[in-house]
Formats: sequence, structure tokens, C-alpha cells
Amino acid sequence: MKDNPFSLWVYLSQSPLLWLTVTLLVYATTDAVSLATRRHPLANPVLHAMWIIGAFLLVTGTSYTTYFAGAQFVHFLLGPATVALAVPLYENRRRVVSSIVPMLVALVAGSVTAVVSVVLLAEFAGLPRDVVLSLAPKSVTAGVAMGISESLHADPSLTAVAVILTGIIGAIIVTPLMNRTGVTDFRARGFAVGLAAHGIGTARAFQVDEIAGVFSGIAMSLNALVTSFLVPLAATLLLR
Repeated sequence: MKDNPFSLWVYLSQSPLLWLTVTLLVYATTDAVSLATRRHPLANPVLHAMWIIGAFLLVTGTSYTTYFAGAQFVHFLLGPATVALAVPLYENRRRVVSSIVPMLVALVAGSVTAVVSVVLLAEFAGLPRDVVLSLAPKSVTAGVAMGISESLHADPSLTAVAVILTGIIGAIIVTPLMNRTGVTDFRARGFAVGLAAHGIGTARAFQVDEIAGVFSGIAMSLNALVTSFLVPLAATLLLR
């Protein structure tokens, strides 16, 4: 190691624990910054953690495969975190039941709009069929969206990118948009962001208000189910 000052880095870079530690430290830092700014939409911790880690991998010449081998534990925790949404849902079950009818109407309207709009816009732009199919499930959580993409023989990697961008953009604009349009009911605010921006939007909703987070989690879950039926239907009816 004395002969080569980079030998220690070469050794550490092969350790899975390094990339898990980097991921947690970067997110903790960006989340602290977000908290210091009173959760300003532009200080979204997911957005900034993503580009910081991406830049770090680029500078160090580390492949995503190597990085993911260490950070995959965080990926594994997405499952338990999603299941944990059932806790606040149960605690607020009376509010949920009382809003079931408007939620179902909003679910159908939002799901159809999310799928049809992106398919028609992509078709209008002249994008290839496989790209259109990859973009169609952009408003559902990544695991479901990539599964839909694979079933349609599209590109799951492109789908994952579209899902992440949709979630981040939704999380950034939801609070200013709702404030500007005068929507004050946190049930409606949360349901809207969960419908459009899945898990990242739901995380933002919980930062703003617990009730918004509960309804966002419901929307995210139901939209994944509905979209899995809508995307193949839209591909049949709307694509040439």
C-alpha cells in the first residue's frame, strides 16, 4: 500500500459494506439539508442523493453493478417499507372508509390520464413503440412498472429511469402546485401525489402531513394494480 497510494481505495472499493455506507451517509446528509431548509421541495433528499452518488461513481470509475452489490440491502428494505405503510393506514381507517367513493373515482380518472396521456404524447413525438411501452407505466412504483415493461417486451431500464424522474418531479412540484391551486384537504393532496408520483411522492407526502401520507400510500398501491391492466389495454388500442 505504501508503493501505491490508491491501493487502499482499490481494496475498499471491492467491499460491499463501503457502498452501503456511502449510500446511507449521502442520504443522511441530504436529508439533514432538507430538514434545515424546512423540507423545501427543491431540497428533496432523493434527488440530491442520486446525483451525488452518481457523480461519485463516475469520478471513481465504479460500475453500477459493483455499487449495487453493496447497496442492494437498501433495495431490499423497499419491500418492508411498503408493507409498513399499512400501520398509518390502519390507524386512520375510519377516514379512509369515509372517503372510499371519491377515492375510487379519482383512482380511475388519474390512472387513465397517466397512461393515456404519456402514450399519446410519445406517439405524437414519433417515439418508437418499445420506448412508448417503456414510458407507459411511469407513474407506478418501480418494481411493478418494470414487471409491466418486461411483460410487454419493452425496456425495463428505461422504465426505471422514467419512474424515478416522475417520482422526483412529482415530489418537487406537489406542494407548490397544491398551495397555488388552493387544495387544502390533505386527503386529496396525498392521494394525488401517490397516484402520480408513487413511492417518492408518498415519502414527500409523509413529510408534509401524516394524513396526506396515508392517502398517498393507498393511491400508490391501488394505482399499481389498475395500471397493470390499463397499460396492456392502451398498448392494444392506442399504439399503431
